[in-house]
Amino acid sequence: QVQLAESGGGLVEPGGSLTLSCEASGGFRSRNIFRLYGISWYRQAPGNQRELVARILSNNDTDYADSVKGRFTVSRDKTKNTAYLQMHSLKAEDTALYRCMIPGIVWGQGTQVTVSS
Repeated sequence: QVQLAESGGGLVEPGGSLTLSCEASGGFRSRNIFRLYGISWYRQAPGNQRELVARILSNNDTDYADSVKGRFTVSRDKTKNTAYLQMHSLKAEDTALYRCMIPGIVWGQGTQVTVSS
């Protein structure tokens, strides 16, 4: 069974940067899953609805929420079965639990990002 595990979250000051990782594991299928499927990053802050932050499609096209355009970059390394979310110029409103997912297949548990001075 494919699993996704996020890492890289933490506490950062406004204006800082973080890079989140999303690694797939769990057998043969996990070794190829990033070659075949797109990956999405969502976030959810307490009291807020879950929000699609960024995604990279199977054809490598990318898409971003307006609130993060120009600051976040989504990518993946198919050889490492890992996707990334690079986040720059972080703001307090970026504080949330960030989760990666492969549509229709699996969600990760999430990694907390807190932006605060």
